[in-house]
Amino acid sequence: MHEERLFRDLRAKMIAIAEVEGVHRIAGARLWVGALAHVSEARLRSAWPAIVEGTPAEGSRLDVELSSDLADPRAQGIVLASVEVPRESYLAGGAGGD
Repeated sequence: MHEERLFRDLRAKMIAIAEVEGVHRIAGARLWVGALAHVSEARLRSAWPAIVEGTPAEGSRLDVELSSDLADPRAQGIVLASVEVPRESYLAGGAGGD
């Protein structure tokens, strides 16, 4: 199912960002949802806790931007536009840990 693949991809991205950035907690995420993604904001919000369960983003805030541009090349997808990481979340020796 298209929706499940999108959700798995989001989960993997959240984990990868935490690993690359050396953080143990992600406080928030902003998603851009393409006009043809076939995922409603309500469905995304209800699925979010399960998507991020067991990841550094567990319990994170979710902001959603819905696109209406059918011609956008990303119209069938969901883009992780940004994440918010609290300063104290950086692991010793990780990025920004100075």
